[in-house]
Amino acid sequence: MKINNDTIIKDDDPRIREKSVDVPVPLNEEDRQLMEDMLTYVKNSTIEEIAEKENLKPAVGISAIQVAVPKKLVAVVLRDEEGNIEREYALANPKVLSSSIEKAYIGSGEGCLSVPEDHEGYVPRSRRIKVRAYDCLKDEEVTFRVSDYPAIVLQHEFDHLKGILYYDHIQKDDPFRKPEGAFCIE
Repeated sequence: MKINNDTIIKDDDPRIREKSVDVPVPLNEEDRQLMEDMLTYVKNSTIEEIAEKENLKPAVGISAIQVAVPKKLVAVVLRDEEGNIEREYALANPKVLSSSIEKAYIGSGEGCLSVPEDHEGYVPRSRRIKVRAYDCLKDEEVTFRVSDYPAIVLQHEFDHLKGILYYDHIQKDDPFRKPEGAFCIE
């Protein structure tokens, strides 16, 4: 599947609110191809010349539901300040096993490929999470812990699997109210 800004469904499409279903693992050929296409989108979306040529919006992650496939598949690519890939995740059937009481949020707010309009405000999330998933890059079940920015990115993508968008977490009456005791990630 060729993924670009035209094939990503937006928040005015009711399918974005669908709950995703587990996929059989190891992945079948169709799901494996979708995962590869999702990873390719995220990797290429931050390379300016490719992004412009292929109509890609910059991203750190994407979930299958964002291309109207309600399956529990998530691709995330985290880069360092020089643009080198630090970590990449290709996860099937992710589940948060535990999360910290301590909250964190991104000071500049969150964005989303499926949300074309800005929704300003803080999005409080757990600062640390423990995850179990099928790692499609290793072809095995894994359990791992992440904190701070990687934890926020993964929680954002996992929310998509439940039909939740980031702005659902923003306080409606005071969008920039700092969550008490939360860690701000700049």
